[in-house]
Amino acid sequence: MDNRPVGVFDSGLGGLTAVREIRSILPFENIIYFGDTSRVPYGGRSREILLKYARQDVHFLRSFDIKAIVVACGTVSTTALPTLRQENELPILGVVEPACRRAVKLTKSKKVGLIATAASVRSGTYESTIRTIDPEVEVIGKACPLFVPLVENGRYRPGDTVIETVAREYLEPLKETGIDTLILGCTHYPLLTEVIGQIMGPEIELINAGAEAAWELKRTLKSTDMLAPERAGEAAFYASDRPADFGFLASQFLQQDVSRTVQPVDIDQY
Repeated sequence: MDNRPVGVFDSGLGGLTAVREIRSILPFENIIYFGDTSRVPYGGRSREILLKYARQDVHFLRSFDIKAIVVACGTVSTTALPTLRQENELPILGVVEPACRRAVKLTKSKKVGLIATAASVRSGTYESTIRTIDPEVEVIGKACPLFVPLVENGRYRPGDTVIETVAREYLEPLKETGIDTLILGCTHYPLLTEVIGQIMGPEIELINAGAEAAWELKRTLKSTDMLAPERAGEAAFYASDRPADFGFLASQFLQQDVSRTVQPVDIDQY
């Protein structure tokens, strides 16, 4: 048993999709969440800048006595995860590998769609990961750069003309390729599940990368005897900019009041 918290980070709000899944699957775990809201979105950044940001995010989380880190950011998972693992001795989990395993398991047409940030699509990490699992599976990727800023501004609900228009432009050509499975390769995107599902239709399976990462965390903690004892877990939230705004959106998504508990962080100190 290990009561130390799990650290989770993302460029902003999106990683809360992973937090929600972790709290559902692992209700006894304590969580420290950091949203780098001063530098969101990460998707258009260079590999060098992304590694710098990721190192700072990890350094901040490690200022707490954490036992593992979930990189709840598809962009960092595709560009910086191997380096972060080399530089840190504790378990660091990303969202790519678990989502890819799930996609290969579900697809029948051997055509898997991927929507993600430009940096994630450009990296080719999802394609190479799936190729190692099943070389016959084709991955058709689509960068969706407007999704993250729209979600960060609360534009993710069905009926919102702006997000629905953007989503149709991104997704309708992808649907026509014959995919039967779609990886939501950025943890912001599960907030758009209803919008995406309406466009893609019920015949296309949607894979929540944050949820798959949460299951991977459970397997990792169980195999290393680091699960927390059975007591109610707590979550603490930190943001590098506009903590009140972050807290308002987080409260809506997590369905609990976190607006007063989000603490500001000067991430440049790390």
